[in-house]
This record gives sequence, structure tokens and C-alpha cells, in this order.
Amino acid sequence: MQKKHGKMILYPNAKVNIGLNIINKRVDGYHDIETLFYPIKGLYDILEIVEVEGEQNRIEFSQSGNSTGCSNEHNLCVKAYNLMMEAESIPAVKMHLHKQIPIGAGLGGGSADGAFAIKGLNQLLGNKIDDVQLHELALKVGSDCPFFLYNTPMLACGRGEKLEVVTLALAGYWLLLVNPGIHVSTGSAYAKTNPEPWIPRLRERIAQQITGWRGSVRNDFEKTVFTDYPEIEVVKQQLYDLGAIYASMSGSGSTVYGLFASKPDIKNEFKNMYLHVEELQ
Repeated sequence: MQKKHGKMILYPNAKVNIGLNIINKRVDGYHDIETLFYPIKGLYDILEIVEVEGEQNRIEFSQSGNSTGCSNEHNLCVKAYNLMMEAESIPAVKMHLHKQIPIGAGLGGGSADGAFAIKGLNQLLGNKIDDVQLHELALKVGSDCPFFLYNTPMLACGRGEKLEVVTLALAGYWLLLVNPGIHVSTGSAYAKTNPEPWIPRLRERIAQQITGWRGSVRNDFEKTVFTDYPEIEVVKQQLYDLGAIYASMSGSGSTVYGLFASKPDIKNEFKNMYLHVEELQ
């Protein structure tokens, strides 16, 4: 984050899911899940927050870059500001979001934007709101939002809000993200699944060497999403053909990622698809 004279620039980053078990459907309509959120620091949006001197409780929001698929007033950054305003009187701001993370792709870009807005606004308040309340506010913005307050590998349970820091040594591996540009409805994807807890649980499966993850660390959404969109399954196989040690769809899709021991040699495998490559730190 950069901050100067009442202005800050933040970089809300993407995440991937390593394993995703849909355990059961709850009476409130949500699902209990178990997954591991892993932050992808090299793929990010850009969020600028400028304090308006002498004014309170007003936001002027604008956006550029990739379409978010929603109006300004329904953007999660605006939702975050309005929720913060309910908790504390806060300075008026001009907020601009430049969108780079593909939307509806299982990468958590919207959730990251909302969470970083909360963190930035709390900085304007002199960190007046404590971590517990920030977590509660972030959960009201979205189920994945609390993770981005911490932004370190975490095992997530419940709706995704019950978080536990885990040690996961992926430094030195290369990540290749491929987004084929297919929009997968998360609600529809959940509706088609048959929830069932894994035995052994995800925690034990991830504790294996990464070379043992293939076939063990699964994403429960893949079974139905691949049936509806077989071209997404083709992408996953292409990643293995390129030499990935492990490949998976992230969230409910449609992004698929592969982990490689060295930088992958990409030629013509993914024509007209969004690609992101980075060495994990």
C-alpha cells in the first residue's frame, strides 16, 4: 500500500483454492465447505482512495479496466464503505477501482476489492476498528472477504469465514493461471453438487508432498462444471500435458491453474485465453 496526504493506493490481489470439499447444505441456504485459500500476489486490481477534507459519510466511486458486471452502487467497494459508515462516522472519499483480475473466474477479485476497501478505510480512521469487528464487516460484504484481511495461506471452513493459518511451502514453484473466458454461475454450480465430507479431510491431504496431491486434493465443483463445460476440463489436462505437478479449477471456475517445478514453456496451447504466470514466493 502507498499512502500520501490523505491518498492511498492499494493492490487487492487474487487467490486460488487448493482443494475444495462441499461438506453439506445449511438451513440458511449457504454451504459448509473446507478449502485452502492461497493468495496470488502478482495478479491484482488497483484501488485508489482519496480523502475529501472536511466532509463525512459520502463516497464518490468510479471504475476502469475490465468490466465488473455491476453498476457502481452495487460494487463491493461501495458496499464496504456503507457498512463501515454504519459502524463509524468516516471521512468522505473518492474511490477509484481499476479492474485487472478476471471476474466470475473463481479468483476472488471482487472479494479482495471489498476487503482492501475495508482495510484502507480503517487506516483513514487511525485503525479505530479492531480485528474482530473488521472480520464481521468483511463477512457482511462477502463470504471470501475475511480471508483477504489476512492474505496468507489459510484453511477455511464454514462459509469460508472460519480461518486458520497453515504452513504451506510453495516458494520456488511456478503458477500458471488459465481463464478460458467462460462464466460459471456459482449458485448453479452449488445446486448441482452432492455435498459429502471427505475422509481423510483436506488438512491431511494437503499435508502430503505436492507430488501426491493429484487425485487426492480435489475440487468438488469439477465433477459438475466439467460436465457442463468440457472445455474447462480440457484446459486442466493441457496443464498436466505441459508438465504440471498439480492442476485444479479454482473455486467454482472457470479459471484453472497448474503448479510447476520450473517456468512452463507455453506455446499455442491456450489460444485466446487469459494467462498469468508467476514464481511463488
